[in-house]
Amino acid sequence: MYDYERLEQYAEKISTKIGFQPRVGLVLGTGLGEMAEKMTVVYEQAFTDFSGFPVSTVEGHVGHFLFGYFEDVPVVCMQGRVHYYEGYSMEDVVLPIRFMAIMGVESIILTNAAGGINKDFNVGDIMVITDHISSFVPNPLIGKNVDNLGIRFPDMSNIYDKQMREAFVTVAKQNGIPVREGVYIQFTGPSFESPAEIKMAAALGADAVGMSTACEAIAARHAKVKVCGLSYISNAAAGLSDKELSHEDVRWASKFGAESVEKMLRGYFRSIKQ
Repeated sequence: MYDYERLEQYAEKISTKIGFQPRVGLVLGTGLGEMAEKMTVVYEQAFTDFSGFPVSTVEGHVGHFLFGYFEDVPVVCMQGRVHYYEGYSMEDVVLPIRFMAIMGVESIILTNAAGGINKDFNVGDIMVITDHISSFVPNPLIGKNVDNLGIRFPDMSNIYDKQMREAFVTVAKQNGIPVREGVYIQFTGPSFESPAEIKMAAALGADAVGMSTACEAIAARHAKVKVCGLSYISNAAAGLSDKELSHEDVRWASKFGAESVEKMLRGYFRSIKQ
């Protein structure tokens, strides 16, 4: 089990360096990392600078914390994430989320590239996540409970904050961005899902599929941090098109979606700016 006292010490040390408390945590997923360049960065810390911290091994996931401002709102941004399929324990996968919670963020915005399961969805749509299915990956709260973060049996009735969801949908519509709402399902990866698995996911009520996010949302809610999730629909899920799936194609498509996600983020941050 990770030494959370050490994590608290890291947070305290960084707080003295940046001179402010981040209000929002932002996780930039596949193909979206370049949006970090649009921030006003005050301080940068690599995951490798934390003893025993997981380090991203996936191309396109830099693995840095950026502390600064987005539309004058104080934020801590994860430029890239770590995934369960990289061989880390699920506790390690959510360590960055728990670190942001220890830093004192009020809310966390999770972004990802996802495969569209809902046949009404189109590549290029942004799906605001209303709920998720995480039954196919280990729960990140398994093991000894970290009492200073949250209770042993946290409620997950409302994982994705309704007020945040509504704000993002409003911003998208104001900017003419194709926006959907739906359920996200997380599989382990790293292989893409089979057509039969996608049929199963659709039968369970999933609208989009990916290899991250749901576990992070659970960890955030355990720490009583509000959560919102945005999925860029980068491709049709397996069996729904004739095209063979590849990570490079997902990254390429997501770069085109970064502009829409950035507009939504800017609009949201402007709406909460005090």
